Amino acid sequence: MTKKRVLVTGASRGIGRAVMRRLADDGYRVTGLARKAPEDLRADEEFHCIDLADLEATRALVTELAAEQPFYGLINNAAMSPVTSLDECSIQDMNDAAQLNLHAPLVLTQVLVPGMRAAREGRIVNLSSRAALGKVNRTAYSASKAGIIGMSRTFALELAEHNITVNVIAPGPISTELFRTASPPDHPRTKALMAAVPLKRVGSPEEIAHTVAFLLEERGGFMTGQTLYVDGGLTISAVHL
Repeated sequence: MTKKRVLVTGASRGIGRAVMRRLADDGYRVTGLARKAPEDLRADEEFHCIDLADLEATRALVTELAAEQPFYGLINNAAMSPVTSLDECSIQDMNDAAQLNLHAPLVLTQVLVPGMRAAREGRIVNLSSRAALGKVNRTAYSASKAGIIGMSRTFALELAEHNITVNVIAPGPISTELFRTASPPDHPRTKALMAAVPLKRVGSPEEIAHTVAFLLEERGGFMTGQTLYVDGGLTISAVHL
């Protein structure tokens, strides 16, 4: 039996790496994309190195991959986050965030959707962030992550008739290398963040991967156009940091 094929971006570390590993364990044929391959790449995982901000190179590579076998799933996880105050945020920061966080998911979706339409099934999961609701010093990031929610809802409406679902996962604080570097545990802002999380902890990449796996399986097929905040309850807390 041919395995269903899934594409995961930003798959070299953090959430993307956990998603790739979980979906491979679940029996999918998983293809990962990122600028660098993970050091622990397994024999059952396919990987291609690409700068996803290079949209034409990305389109060419994924078109070639899709010609080999159509994709059932697309996980748009790769992202970048300029850290700037309102006064410091530049148009270039906005453009850089949009290029990777919005434009690349658009290109990838455009390339893979024809195969999903032909198969009459597909699952698209776009990664947003709790920061889409607002976060200090993240103007460009918050704007692009809010944008992916609106874009996904529109995709969901257009693709529903083809049995293709489109959903969003918006993680809160997750224990990734990026989070640990940006939020040292002893920093006052990190301590305040942990105090604001009702579950009093950060999440793990594997918990996000589990949510992705739910959305991809057959029993997740009646959900589309939705945003799931996987954040330990932070979005319902009285304090937002």
